Amino acid sequence: MASLKFIIGIIGNITAVLVFASPIKTFWWVVRKKSTENYSGIPYVATLLNTCLWTFYGHLKPGGLLLETVNGIGIVLQLIFVTLFLIYAPKDMKVKTAYMVGIFNVVFPGLVIAITLLSINERNKQLTIIGILCVGLAVGMYASPLLSMKTVIKTKSVKYMPFSLSFFLFVNAGIWCGYSILTKDCFVGVPNAIGFALGLVQLIIYSIYKYKPKVSDKPEDVMKEEGPTQLVKGIPEVQANDEEAKL
Repeated sequence: MASLKFIIGIIGNITAVLVFASPIKTFWWVVRKKSTENYSGIPYVATLLNTCLWTFYGHLKPGGLLLETVNGIGIVLQLIFVTLFLIYAPKDMKVKTAYMVGIFNVVFPGLVIAITLLSINERNKQLTIIGILCVGLAVGMYASPLLSMKTVIKTKSVKYMPFSLSFFLFVNAGIWCGYSILTKDCFVGVPNAIGFALGLVQLIIYSIYKYKPKVSDKPEDVMKEEGPTQLVKGIPEVQANDEEAKL
């Protein structure tokens, strides 16, 4: 059983890293253009916060090395993306993003870690508090693609729902669901079960609308960006785009 947990955890690490690394294509374009143009920094800041808290959860959890390592890699990748965004973003967006980084990637996780370690002595209580925070963030991220699915149904176009991203998110969530069952970890299981179900719905919608005639090729509420950060676009992303006058 222990070896099966380890094997599934390793596979989960590989698929998760592939998902974390998927914005490389976006940032290759950003570096070449020397501009972030209409992209928002919110998804990268949110993903960095998510990986930070999951890394801390993996550190606290006995036998949580695989959770700690994969999210540690996620932190490194998201730090690179956030840094590149700050370098190439327009001045006003650069200031806003730097402010968010300070609040959500430095102050907030720092306070959470400090309060957890200094105020709570029991490891189980520490895991429960951090686990609840992680679940809340992860569920919010997995629920956000509902906006993309609504756009696909409205426009009858899958242009803004990349198949590869939907597929790998579906597979990744499924693997971590299996891992959570073997390790009896509900904090890992709940968000990934939701992600697995939503991923399945995305694939079904993709198969339905792949060959449908398109109503419109230019939906206004989704950007052409790929990567796990699409999970956290939702309404904040739309609002950010409106502010910039423009997934």
